[in-house]
Amino acid sequence: MKTIISETELVLNADGSVYHLNLLPEDLADTVILVGDQDRVPEVSKHFDHIELKKHKREFITHTGSIGNKRISVISTGIGTDNIDIVLNELDALVHVNLKTRELLPNPSSLKIIRIGTSGAIQASIPVDTILVSEAAVGLDNLLWYYQIADDWEFKSLANAIQLPFVKPYYVKASSALNASMPAEWLRGTTVTCSGFYAPQGRQLRQAIQNPGFIKDLSTFNEGNIELTNFEMETAAILGLSKLFAFEAISINVILANRITHEFSKQPALKMQEAIAKVLRHL
Repeated sequence: MKTIISETELVLNADGSVYHLNLLPEDLADTVILVGDQDRVPEVSKHFDHIELKKHKREFITHTGSIGNKRISVISTGIGTDNIDIVLNELDALVHVNLKTRELLPNPSSLKIIRIGTSGAIQASIPVDTILVSEAAVGLDNLLWYYQIADDWEFKSLANAIQLPFVKPYYVKASSALNASMPAEWLRGTTVTCSGFYAPQGRQLRQAIQNPGFIKDLSTFNEGNIELTNFEMETAAILGLSKLFAFEAISINVILANRITHEFSKQPALKMQEAIAKVLRHL
């Protein structure tokens, strides 16, 4: 019996494109770069030899083009794992579902997903303005627990270490092939994905936070030879959903802040531009 996905489960636009990304299957390349900021999309596509498509809906901007013979799409996700849930599911629909019949495709293609984003280091030894590749990620956002995932994704020792009763951490690895394709001299680490920028990352402005020792708990965690190196707001969801959807995925982090030494980059835009150019050379 064929699986037909209903109109309320997979919402499409009038032209048959997926609802939020506003894309048709032919609009998407097999290699997809994800950036959070809309303004970073043209910072990536300016390196393309040719841009064949530009689409925009809400915070989701897509440019598809090519460098030499390699076709690439770059998409802005906005901030946070809630947006990643939208983007990854709609990317999955584009390659796994016949959008005209709403049936699953018998021979779906896969995707390579490369996130290029900013991050804060939680180890004093990690310099500001460096590039760090996430070999794995720990999610403190709870998103993946809405899906059926294996019990061994739970990072119980981390939950005990940071004592956040409302969070159930999960642990997921990046693509080993994409990791190996990036320069060996770039730092590697395990990235923590948080559900917000302020209290969820241990920042306190006027309002007291529940766990003022959050940064220390993360920076001193060391279990099973895993050291937590940095945090941000998307990586674990990208790696986790990509694992469920059988995509290859990796996250490249530009370290703009060090939360232990309290340093912040003096030239964040330039460092992001440099990182984009370097990543594109290794796709």
